[in-house]
Amino acid sequence: MNSIKMSFDHFGGPEVVTAGEEELPPPGDGEVQLDVRAIGINPVDWKLVAGYLEPFFPLQLPAVPGCEAAGTVAAVGSGVTDFGVGDGVIWNGLVGGYRSVANVPAGQLTRKPPGVDFEQAACMAIAGGAAYSVLVQLGVGTGDAVLVHGAAGGVGSACVQIARDLGARVIGTASAQNHDFLRGLGVEPVAYGEGLEEHVRSLGGVTAVVDTVGGKETTAATVALLGGHGKAVTTVPGNEANAAGIAPVRLLEGRVAEAVRLAAEGRLRFAIQERLPLTEAARALGISRSGHVRGKIVLIP
Repeated sequence: MNSIKMSFDHFGGPEVVTAGEEELPPPGDGEVQLDVRAIGINPVDWKLVAGYLEPFFPLQLPAVPGCEAAGTVAAVGSGVTDFGVGDGVIWNGLVGGYRSVANVPAGQLTRKPPGVDFEQAACMAIAGGAAYSVLVQLGVGTGDAVLVHGAAGGVGSACVQIARDLGARVIGTASAQNHDFLRGLGVEPVAYGEGLEEHVRSLGGVTAVVDTVGGKETTAATVALLGGHGKAVTTVPGNEANAAGIAPVRLLEGRVAEAVRLAAEGRLRFAIQERLPLTEAARALGISRSGHVRGKIVLIP
């Protein structure tokens, strides 16, 4: 089976990711061959390409980025009993997703409900799964007021939808061009930067904080607003968050299935800012790296 792949043979900017072809063998023991229909782009992808993750996750180059995708099962290897040819599935792994066809371990798959399209399904594993995990970890429910830093992005927009569904009031930080988008999700938007803390306090304060941005300023605002009360979780742990005692997200087993369940019930949906061909992966990574993405970016093989 021939597959288009987007790979890089040295670290650098998005432009080092280039197109090529490969001949895939039949799926091995415990694997399925996935006919990829959509691929989710995540910030971790361009960080991987840049070499930022090399100290923690060494790669053998050339490598193919991409950690989430959705498609249909084209073939199954020996020992696979949970999936059959034609099944719609969601894949979540570490690398290797920027392909038109891929052999992946069956254990990394989640079944896609018929009512969830492939583009939405390709966004569920990382952003949906992380958002679900964060809110369970915080124990968010009715009566809570949750501040979400970076509320218009992939994880952030999933967090605000799930928090609202759980009965919480949600305040979200975002750039001004995304405020109307957040209002459409039932969120009270506030701008980044100077005056953030005062604005949030004027809205009644918060009992919990989700930080999808990270960094010194966001961490300082979180600490000041909670004042030793309430809880905070970050999806971008770093020195500042560690020093402030902000807990990193604990990714839950079954989180992808839970996010997909919410999507199937009409309670979680991602805005798709860009739909690009697989061969324009470098452009997609550049958009992701520039920041302020509304929802998600997907590649279409």
